[in-house]
Amino acid sequence: MRSVICLLIALLAVVQGFAPAALPLSPLNTSPSTSTSLNMRHGKKLAKLGLPADQRKALMRSLTTEVIRHGRIKTTLIRAKAVRKHVDHQIQLAKDGSLHSRRQSMGFIYDKQLVHALYENAPDRYAERNGGYCRVLRTMPRQGDNAAMAILELV
Repeated sequence: MRSVICLLIALLAVVQGFAPAALPLSPLNTSPSTSTSLNMRHGKKLAKLGLPADQRKALMRSLTTEVIRHGRIKTTLIRAKAVRKHVDHQIQLAKDGSLHSRRQSMGFIYDKQLVHALYENAPDRYAERNGGYCRVLRTMPRQGDNAAMAILELV
């Protein structure tokens, strides 16, 4: 009932030329300014890359596989920063070398022989490093859409 009264008062105020800012609030709208542009992103560190979750996971798996296979790839800066975490995790698993970590890598990396090669070479190559196995180098923007590009390479 109150919302109907508020609506009638608002219509009457518009017809007579009064400012509707001085009108009482309806029970449905409890605050005078409800803006979604001021929402904060506390704890939201995942870059969504404009993709659904399944496509984003497939992209991360394929880029991780290619970085480990070739040693360096050229991709967009945001993708390079997102995939760096996964590559570092796979190398950390390879340094551990246990059966459980090998099975975790088999479930993530697409190529089985690549996993075996990674588990043979990574403990020797990264023995003195405690992290930071990837390097992101910024390059010139892409010609077509001016997207920031980067080279992701293994250290």
